[in-house]
This record gives sequence, C-alpha cells and structure tokens, in this order.
Amino acid sequence: MGQIRAWLLALPRRQKRLMQVAADILLVWVSLWLSFVVRLGLDEIINPFTTHRWLFIFAPIVAIPLFIRFGMYRAVMRYFGNDALIAIIKAVSLSALVLGVIVYWYSNHETVVPRSIIFNYWWLSLVMIGGLRLAMRQYFLGDWFAAAQHVPFTNRDDGLPKVAIYGAGAAGNQLVAALRMGRLMRPVAFIDDDSGIADRIISGLQVFKPKHIQEMIDSTGAQEILLAVPSANRGRRREILGFLEGFPLHVRSVPGFMDLASGRVKVDDIQEVDIADLLGRDAVPAQGNLLEHCIKGQSVLVTGAGGSIGSELCRQILSLHPTTLLLFEHSEFNLYSILSELEQRIARESLSVRLLPILGSVRNQDKLLDVMKAWRVDTVYHAAAYKHVPMVEHNIAEGVLNNVIGTLNTAQAALTAGVANFVLISTDKAVRPTNVMGSTKRLSELTLQALSRELAPVLFGDSSNVSRVNKTRFTMVRFGNVLGSSGSVIPLFYKQIKSGGPLTVTHPKITRYFMTIPEAAQLVIQAGSMGQGGDVFVLDMGEPVKIIELAEKMIHLSGLSVRSEKNPHGDISIEFTGLRPGEKLYEELLIGDNVAATEHPMIMSANEDHISWDLLKTKLAELLIAVDQDDYARVRQLMRETVSGYTPDGEIVDWIYQQRRLEP
Repeated sequence: MGQIRAWLLALPRRQKRLMQVAADILLVWVSLWLSFVVRLGLDEIINPFTTHRWLFIFAPIVAIPLFIRFGMYRAVMRYFGNDALIAIIKAVSLSALVLGVIVYWYSNHETVVPRSIIFNYWWLSLVMIGGLRLAMRQYFLGDWFAAAQHVPFTNRDDGLPKVAIYGAGAAGNQLVAALRMGRLMRPVAFIDDDSGIADRIISGLQVFKPKHIQEMIDSTGAQEILLAVPSANRGRRREILGFLEGFPLHVRSVPGFMDLASGRVKVDDIQEVDIADLLGRDAVPAQGNLLEHCIKGQSVLVTGAGGSIGSELCRQILSLHPTTLLLFEHSEFNLYSILSELEQRIARESLSVRLLPILGSVRNQDKLLDVMKAWRVDTVYHAAAYKHVPMVEHNIAEGVLNNVIGTLNTAQAALTAGVANFVLISTDKAVRPTNVMGSTKRLSELTLQALSRELAPVLFGDSSNVSRVNKTRFTMVRFGNVLGSSGSVIPLFYKQIKSGGPLTVTHPKITRYFMTIPEAAQLVIQAGSMGQGGDVFVLDMGEPVKIIELAEKMIHLSGLSVRSEKNPHGDISIEFTGLRPGEKLYEELLIGDNVAATEHPMIMSANEDHISWDLLKTKLAELLIAVDQDDYARVRQLMRETVSGYTPDGEIVDWIYQQRRLEP
C-alpha cells in the first residue's frame, strides 16, 4: 500500500488530473445507474442502458466541464478541506440542475424519465464523488483511523508521542489537522473549558473538561499538552498554566493569530510556553499620539541598535513612519543582523523609510555629532550600554567609559546638533545600586538631569568655554529586566532543562521585575513623548517574581519534576550558587517616594534628586583621571560621593585591580 501511495504521489500533475476525470466519469455513470435502481428497483436494472442511453451520454458531458470550472481538479487530495467540499456541492448541484433541464426538454412519451431520478442522481453523486475524495485524502495521509480514535478496536500504537490539545476551537482543530498530516505527534484528546462540548467528539477526539485531565491521561496515555488558545489573554493563560503545572505533562503552545497572519509562523510551529504567560500580565494598549509624537515624519537615531532593546525599538519605530532611521551600533554582527531584518520588512511592506547603518562607538563624540548634523536628527533613543552586572563589576573602566562617558558624548552631541528629543533607556539597577553597572546608569541619569536644567551650558571637555544654546528635551525611562534579552535568566533555564539540569539560581530569596521586550520598547517610546525635560519616567513592572518559583514552574511545564530532599527521585535539581559580585536580592524602581501619575497608566514620573552641571563636570573629570590611572578605589569613592544610595557590596573585583594587588 505504501509503495502504491508513493507511486501515485510521484505521478505528474497532468496524469493525476486525467485519472481524476476518468474516475469522475465512471462515478457519474454509476450514480445515474443507481438513481434508476433506487427509483425502479433491480427488476429494471437493464432498462436504463437501453431506453435512456442518451442520458448516460449527456451526464458526463454536462458534469465534467462544470467540475473543471469549479476547480475540483486543482485541489490537492492531501489538503482536501471544507472549501473543496463546498465546491463539489456547487458543481454537482449545478450539473444535476442542468441535466434536469435537458431531461425536461428532450424526454418524450416513449422515453419518460421519472423526475425523482434527477434528485437521486444529485445526492448519489454528492456521496460518491465527495466520498471518494475524502477517502483518498485519508489514504494519502496514510492514517485511515486518525479521525476514529473513539471507535472501539481502532486504536493502535504507532510510536508517535501522544499529545492532548487544550482548546477545541478553530486553532485547536487546525493544529490537529496539521499534526496528523506531519505525523510527528499523535493527537489523542481535546481539553476545553466549554461545558457545552464536554464529552463530545470533535475531529475524532473526545473533549475532556480540565478537571478530568488525570482521567484523560489514564485513558489516552497523553505525554504532552499543546495550548491552542491564541485568543486568550495573558491572565487567562497564566491560570491555565498554573492548573497544568500539577500534572506530569510537558506543556507547549501554538503561535497567536497575529504571528499566523503575519506569516512568521505556521499553526503547526509548536514552541515552548512563552514565559510571559507565566507572569500573566496583559500589555496596556498603546496611545497612538504618544507613539507618533517624536517619530512620525522625523529623522530618528537609535544607539545600540543591535541590542535587545535597541533592535526592538528599531522594529517599532519603523512602523511609525519616520523619514529616516539611523542604526548606530559598535558590533558589526549585531548591526548586520538588525539591518538585514529591517531591509526585508521595508521591501515586504513597501515602506518609504530611509534606513542607514552607522558603525561606530558612543565614545566617539565627534562621529556622533557628524551623524546627527548630516541627517538632521530630530530624536535620539540612547540604548547603548553595558548592562551585565557581574561583567561590568569585573571591568570597571569599560563600564564607566561606555555607560557614563558614552551617554555624556551622545547627549552633548545631541545638544550641539540641536536635536529636539533625547531619550535614555535606564534601569531599575540605578536605584540605590550595589554594583558598578547600576551606579554608572544613575550617573548617566544625573548627567541628563543636570544638562536639562542648563539653558546655555558650557559642555564638558570644551576648552573654549563657549556656551551652547540648549534646545534638547532630555528624558529618562527606567525599567527592570526584559524577557529574552542577552544574559537573561530565562534562556539559561531553558538550556539547562534541555541538558538535564541542574538549574542554577543565585539565592533562594532573589526576586526580579520582568517585562517583555516589545512592551518595554513601546512604553519607552510613549514615555519619551511626555515630560518637559529632565524627567525620570518609571515603567510599571507589575509584581516582582521570585526566581526560584520561576525555575520550578519551568521544570514542571516541561513535564518534569524538581529533585529535592522531599523528592529525591525527581528529574532536575535546583542549585544555589550564591550572589554574584554586585548582585542584589531585589531591585527597586524609585529612589524616593515622590512619584506622580502620567497620562499613561503604565508610566509614572519620579521626582529624583539632582546635582548641578558644574559640580557634575568636576566629578566626571576626577572620575576619568581615576579610570585612566586604574585607581578603582578612587572610582568607587567618587561614585559613592555622587550617586545617592550607592553602597557597593564586597571588595573590588575588577580584573586589572586584582592582578595589580598580586604584583610584588
């Protein structure tokens, strides 16, 4: 059977169509003959061929052209669906109607054709022509009993992983069809909250209520659950995942409708559960006027354009129709990656945006100024920074030069070039920091706060002491961790689960704020449109998440169990490695308690302390001297004097500093 199926599939399309036409002619004759049998009985079985031979000639002459016109020979048997069935109904019905008209015109008293013959011919043709195509679809799929699993004696073990589908709606049914066609998994049941379809059979699968999942596992042997509820909000998905966590099943999901519609994925592209669903917070709809205010019809520059936040900013900015989008990035590979992606999108969507990749460093103020002047930049989103806490803790000089001086250079270039809007992407680690990374980001905030209060500042490093007219509105946006960014704990956990564990958590009490990258970028753009200058905006990150609980949920939703003292035979253990240099148990979003609401419910305005521009320039000059001399004790002292709440935890662990202390 398999060889015949393979031979038929390998035939040229023309031969396949000829075989279908020949089969349909035969079926039309059989249907017409059976219509006489149904009407007149077996005693008259010979009469139709002798007395109504003309009818057997006209029937295929009428039917086949209509079948061709309705596209019945263009449909691929393996993907035969409802649209093809509707086409068959239309074609057969019209052919029967035309044949009835012919019978009315040409029949005479000697060759009377009973009127019921046409009705019988219609329904018999539907059954035989449509039925043959449905049967051939199952034959080519190689699974005659796929849609009859509830029928006794039809179940069999084909060695495929058994999966249950959570959600018996349109997405769930499409997923079942895709899985049966791909033959990589075997769907065995539906799970659905709708009590109206509980215990019913849909697509050959029994529908179970969520409270009967254990019964479903026992009766079907399901090993995985695939979530097919793309329209459910995050809160509802979190409830479902929380409920499923108690069962020994690997939980995965199918993409949402927007991903399907955009063509990025197919319905059978199964993926691990989106960690954002575990957080359970729905994004607040964006306000169009805030999104477009600093972008539409303007020239926009993004520094760090190849990073996690920078690249997402570029994607969203592209949708808001700037005239020019400048991608400023020091990593050649990252710049190439985001450029290729955006170029493909511009071509696909026919966008009228000038896209320019600029390879350079934010440490080079002259280049930044040249770029901003050459393309008359209106808005700058400054996302370039080193953000990995332990890495910066071990490389203090690079952290200071890239984060502090890089921000200073970009801000001064924007002020000199007359850029209208400047938005700094900051972090919750800038609040009462215990690490160099957080303190450098707070110094960056202080730099913009000081500059925004100067109408005509003398810029840092300007030996001519010429005052520059300040027309730039500086704002800062502070938020916590983003899911999936470089260095994030989530990809690390997935990798550790895949390799069999253990999962490494620094401390049992450590917590973090989390937000998705698209949501964070969207809120950054909106926050950057608000304020008068010098504003520190704080994004509502929801409730902090305990990392140990996150690790346990990810293990459970992978269909595994946590190995512990209470469960020594579990699959994956969780190990505590201790806090890394500069790492805090928890993060904060505000230094003080002075916070005010804004026109956006997810964005708050913080009233933070600031220092004067002249004092800050003095501190920055001293800081640069200390960095140049590798005097990191002095660097730490200057940061403690300048950054409110900076309390470094532990000894200085900069590699150069430690090595020099070991030298005789």
